[in-house]
Amino acid sequence: MTPYLLATLAATFILTACLTRLLIPTLKKFAGQKILMIGPRWHKSKEGTPSMGGLSFLIAVTLTLCAVAAVITYKQSITAVRPLLLSLAYALGNAVIGIIDDCTKIKKKENAGLTPTQKLVLQVVLAAAYLALLKLFGIITTDLHLPFTDAVLPLGYAYYFFALIILTGIVNCANLTDGIDGLASSVALVIGIFFAFTAAKLNLLPLTVLSAAVIGATLGFLVYNWHPARVFMGDTGSLFLGALTASMAFMINMPILIVGVGIIYVIEGVSVILQVGYYKKTKKRLFKMAPIHHHFEKSGYSEIKIVILFSLVTALLAAVLYFGI
Repeated sequence: MTPYLLATLAATFILTACLTRLLIPTLKKFAGQKILMIGPRWHKSKEGTPSMGGLSFLIAVTLTLCAVAAVITYKQSITAVRPLLLSLAYALGNAVIGIIDDCTKIKKKENAGLTPTQKLVLQVVLAAAYLALLKLFGIITTDLHLPFTDAVLPLGYAYYFFALIILTGIVNCANLTDGIDGLASSVALVIGIFFAFTAAKLNLLPLTVLSAAVIGATLGFLVYNWHPARVFMGDTGSLFLGALTASMAFMINMPILIVGVGIIYVIEGVSVILQVGYYKKTKKRLFKMAPIHHHFEKSGYSEIKIVILFSLVTALLAAVLYFGI
């Protein structure tokens, strides 16, 4: 599996870095980021930074995975790469939602695209189709495997409701995490590394290839997305990455894993829910600003410190969870 991992990682890294460099001038012309007035005042200096940079790693990952899948199919069978292709298709579907959202923002010339309801409906439909195909091809069961134990919960049809919440929740929380330079890329990078080790432990080739693609893509994008960012990934990239990271847990039929290793995603999402709920009830803010990375910013943390801190938290939980598989 090592040759596949190295080849996929190298290809996605090189393609992403090169494509991002090529796309930046074009994106500057029509996809400059609008900054909300309610955000940290120092973020106004970022206005005009090109968005939709996620197109670079979207293309890189798609080209690389299709090429690797073709090689594996030739040497083995289509069955060997089916989980990989289904996960890619699911991620691309979410990327399309992101592209529509980003293009709507550009057309309106404001930082508001599709409504939350429109996004959610589309994401639920995609997640349901993804789950149906995973079940059809025998990749998942309706049993929930719990880390650190041999316990299995037979959820029956309730599994699909649980899975829909995880898929749509992680995708949206990954989107919320993309709020400061390099944060979404760095967290996804650590998650990709975790699943690469998991794939090696379980000897799963499709997961090896997908995790390598995530690692290569995020590393390549961080060349231009690290603070101070020269390009943002936009919803195009964050929804694509969120779907890829969530799907990796389903490839080993352990969806609950992504809740643990993706704890930063969860915290970001919960912080928004708590902020809105608390404000509606008390007319006061629980955090200085939500999502929570903005609370840290307003508390004096630099963007780089926040990215390092959040990545370390992800890495620590990933290290613990690795022994629970």
